[in-house]
Amino acid sequence: MGRDTLIYCGIDWAERHHDVALVDDTGRLLAKRRITDSAAGYRVLLDLLAEYGDTEADPIPVAIETSRGLLVAVLRTGKRMVFAVNPMAAARYRDRHGVSRKKSDPGDALVLANILRTDMAIHRPLPDDTDLARAIAVIARAQQDATWNRQQLANQLRSLLREYYPAALEAFSTWQNGLCRPEARELLKVAPTSTQAARLTRTQLRSALKRAGRTRGIEAEAERLREVFRGDYAHQPALVEEALGKQMLAVLRQLDAACAATDELATAVEEAFTQHPDAEIIRSFPGLGVQLGARVLAEIGDDRKRFADARGLKAYAGSAPVTRSSGKKHYVGRRMVKNDRLNHAGYLWAFAAINASQGAGAHYHRRREHGDWHAQAQRHLFNRMLGQLYHCLQNNSLFEEHLAFPASLAVAA
Repeated sequence: MGRDTLIYCGIDWAERHHDVALVDDTGRLLAKRRITDSAAGYRVLLDLLAEYGDTEADPIPVAIETSRGLLVAVLRTGKRMVFAVNPMAAARYRDRHGVSRKKSDPGDALVLANILRTDMAIHRPLPDDTDLARAIAVIARAQQDATWNRQQLANQLRSLLREYYPAALEAFSTWQNGLCRPEARELLKVAPTSTQAARLTRTQLRSALKRAGRTRGIEAEAERLREVFRGDYAHQPALVEEALGKQMLAVLRQLDAACAATDELATAVEEAFTQHPDAEIIRSFPGLGVQLGARVLAEIGDDRKRFADARGLKAYAGSAPVTRSSGKKHYVGRRMVKNDRLNHAGYLWAFAAINASQGAGAHYHRRREHGDWHAQAQRHLFNRMLGQLYHCLQNNSLFEEHLAFPASLAVAA
C-alpha cells in the first residue's frame, strides 16, 4: 500500500525473537508480526515495512527499547529514524492503555508504535554518527569498563593482602598505581607470602624488577624493598598464610589479565581516536588527553545536529542543574538522570583542567570561595567547559584560553 497516511512501527525486542507492530496516524493496528533474531527474520521485517510504504526516501520511523545490536544496525541503514525509548518511559506509556496491569510482548510493540504516533516530537532519534565515531565509542567504552574492572580487582587484592601480607602494601605504597604496576605484580608472583618475601635476596629483587621492565634506580629500589620485607610484622599461622598466598595468586592472575586488556584497549583507542577529525579540537582543551578525549567523543558523537544547543548537551551530561517547582516549593539541584559515562569523564576532565588551565583553576577557586564544595565547583567548571566544547565543535575552532576565561585571566593578571 502507499504512504497516504503516516505509519509508525514499534518493536519489542528479545533474545530469540522480536514482536513488530505497525499503526497508522489514527492508532489503528495495521499489522503485527513475530520475527526471529536472524538474517531471515530481519528480511521479513524489512519486507513488512516495504509492504506498508517504506522507501529509502521516506522510511517508516521505528521505536525500540535498545540502541544496540544487529537489529538496530539493520534498521539504521539509510535515512530511517530509530528511537531508543527508555524502558521505564515505555512502562509509563503502557499504563495509558489500560489499568489492569497486563503485559505482553505484542502489546508492548503496539505501545512503542503509539509512542511515536502521539509523542515523536519529544523523543530523540539515534544520532547520525559516522562509523568511525561509533567504532571509537565501542572501544572507548570497553577501555573504560576494563579500567573499572582493573581497579575493582586491585581493591580486592589490596583487601586480601591486608589480611596476611602488610609488608607488600607498605612496599608498594610509594608507587603510582600501586598494585597495578608490573613491578608489584612480579614481586607478588615471586613471593606470595610475607615469609617468602623476607627471604628474598638483593639479586632476586633486582631480577624481578628487571623482568617487570624497570630500567632506572634498580639498586636503590631493591635495597628499599629488602628492608621493608624484612621488617617486623604480624603473621598468620604458616598453613593459613600459605592458603592465603594461593588465593592471592588466583586473584593476581585475574589482575594480570585485566591490566593487559586495559593496555591493549588503550592502544586501540589511541589509534582510532587520532584518525577522527574532531580529535584535534577535543585535545586542544586543557585536561583532555587521548583516552579522556575519546571517552567524551564516544558519548557526544560527531552528529552536529544531535543537540539543538549547548543546554541540551549540558543536560545530557548531567552538568546542568535541574529545577523542580510546584506551588510554594522550588528546588534546584544536580541531575540524577544523565549519561553516567560522560558525567564520569567530565569529573576527570574538570579535575585535570584545574591545574592545566590558569583560567579553569581561577574559575574553580572562585566557585569554592562562593561556597561550593569540591564536587559542586568541579561540576560547575565541567558545565562551563562543555559549553565551550560545543561552541568549538559547531564552529570547527580550537580552544583558546583568553576567549574561554577572559575575566579570570584579567583578575589573575
